[in-house]
Amino acid sequence: MRASFRLGRIVGVPVGVNWSVLVIFLVIAWALSANQFPRTYPDQPGIAYLLAGLAAAVVFFLGLLAHEVSHAVVAKRNGLEVGGITLWLFGGVAELKGEAPNPGAELRIAGIGPLVSLLIGVFFGAIAAGVAMTGYDGLWLGALAWLAGINVLLAVFNVLPAAPLDGGRLLRAAIWKATGDRTKASVVAARAGWVLGALLIGLGFWQFFAGGGFGGLWLILIGWFLIGAATMEERQARMGSALSGIRIADVMTPEPQTAAGDMSVADFIEHYLFAYRYSTLPLVADDRPVGLITLDRIRRVPADRRSTTTLAEVACRTDELVLAAPNESLNELLPRLTDCADGRALVVEDGRLVGIVSPSDISRAAQRGSMREQLAGQPGS
Repeated sequence: MRASFRLGRIVGVPVGVNWSVLVIFLVIAWALSANQFPRTYPDQPGIAYLLAGLAAAVVFFLGLLAHEVSHAVVAKRNGLEVGGITLWLFGGVAELKGEAPNPGAELRIAGIGPLVSLLIGVFFGAIAAGVAMTGYDGLWLGALAWLAGINVLLAVFNVLPAAPLDGGRLLRAAIWKATGDRTKASVVAARAGWVLGALLIGLGFWQFFAGGGFGGLWLILIGWFLIGAATMEERQARMGSALSGIRIADVMTPEPQTAAGDMSVADFIEHYLFAYRYSTLPLVADDRPVGLITLDRIRRVPADRRSTTTLAEVACRTDELVLAAPNESLNELLPRLTDCADGRALVVEDGRLVGIVSPSDISRAAQRGSMREQLAGQPGS
């Protein structure tokens, strides 16, 4: 999930917000200020309902951010790199660069998020109880009670044993610990996610036709998301198994054709575009990679600017490049391939470019790996 704009860094991790957050933020604020609060606490000024709804929505999203930050902190303590945190329509996601090294680390990384949400819920619940003991039973008590309830509900929902929820990660950790098979554990958790998604869709349709309106549609949307995410996780798990033991040097294209960053786009089109079969070329200076140019980036340059625009100006920049070592495991590279255009990685040794890895290289390696697993599983093999 891509961030539409960045908020800054927390514990050294970039934090961003996707535009879809605005949708759910407005829905929550409207539902509270226009429906729930006026129905429960009538005869209040309209501005009071609006302020309470907005405040509750803001604090709720701060709680979501705390949930994801906790995942990031524990992941970093367990040796994983965190690419960033993004808040979006369905809450938030911490982008981990790699897999947990063992079931224990998986358990800690997955379990901390729901625990933080539960603690936030208990915190607001305690404040609400304290306020109620003073005799106050007005609108802001309702806002505190809602924050307590929604955070506890978030914690409970997240521990449901189905990927991609945190509970799915906990289930995977348990199965991984019991069987020693990470792939099997991932597949079971993903299929549990598919089942949960189907159940939510069925419940959503029932609620919608029973008069539940928006609540039913929301359940359908969540179920659809869970099925899609669970299917993707199972596919990634199987690919990871197929690529097990394969090094980058085994699949890379060695000594790739390169270009200079100061070459104009017009010269590139005239001398390189039709002379070579590659759709992506690394840019180098003294045999060291400084960029990556793709046909998609070339197409975006207007015809009247091609003679005055250099490749370096439109290329994937140095700080965006995905770099890998020849002896690195291909599975270690996969989580990083979303960092730049077209999913390419440049292979370097002693700082010098020695190869390039493309999606087609990975696809062929996965096909060979799957065939190897099938043959190994046949009787007499």
